[in-house]
Amino acid sequence: MPLNADANTLIIFDIDGTLLYSNAIDSQCYAATFNRIYGQALPSLDLSSFSHVNDTTIFQELIKAAFNRPVDPDELVHFQDEFVKLIQEKRQSNPEDFQPVPHSKEMVDRLLHDDNFIVGIATGGWERPASVKLAHVGIPKVAIIGSYADHKYTREAILEETIEKARKVHSNIQRIVYVGDAPWDVRTCKRMNIPLIGIRWKGDSVTLSRLGVSHVLDNYTDYQAFLNAVKSCQVPDEKKVEFE
Repeated sequence: MPLNADANTLIIFDIDGTLLYSNAIDSQCYAATFNRIYGQALPSLDLSSFSHVNDTTIFQELIKAAFNRPVDPDELVHFQDEFVKLIQEKRQSNPEDFQPVPHSKEMVDRLLHDDNFIVGIATGGWERPASVKLAHVGIPKVAIIGSYADHKYTREAILEETIEKARKVHSNIQRIVYVGDAPWDVRTCKRMNIPLIGIRWKGDSVTLSRLGVSHVLDNYTDYQAFLNAVKSCQVPDEKKVEFE
């Protein structure tokens, strides 16, 4: 049963691993773009090695590690141009490698048509690649309040922007829930005191459960189970969080 109509709930989704799955190919495209532009391999693409899992910060730290200098704004635009071009090519040539998490599109569509909920996106990715990914799986970006890594350096800043945008349109938000799949999502929600629903579509729910996530789902097949999680999920338990 939907939540009380008087209790407007903002549900904010991550993208990669949460709404769709293409991380391996995207990482390969990122590495190939770097090699094509700079003529050398990436210094690192181990996400845990960066100070913030955010495309802007990652790119800055990669350029610093490779060339010991800051990023030039035009260089960032050029990198995004080439990166987006490559992921678009891969989606056309190998569409089977880019899959929605089961029933994510249907879940988002149902939430968008339910007056009890406001749907948002807050992802550590840049907006242009994110738009390609959402379009590929048919999720209507135009209908969703979103924030991306462009000109932001932390995941907290991205989430804060989505929340601020939502509050400007909806004055009666009483509950905010984030839906994510990774340890950095747990860390961000803990810091911001935001309840989290974990999504682990390959079924390895222990990855998030051991970090104190109260509700971890494999996918969005069971709409009622998702609504139940929205209503009862909690801020990740500080005593259980075991970040490396």
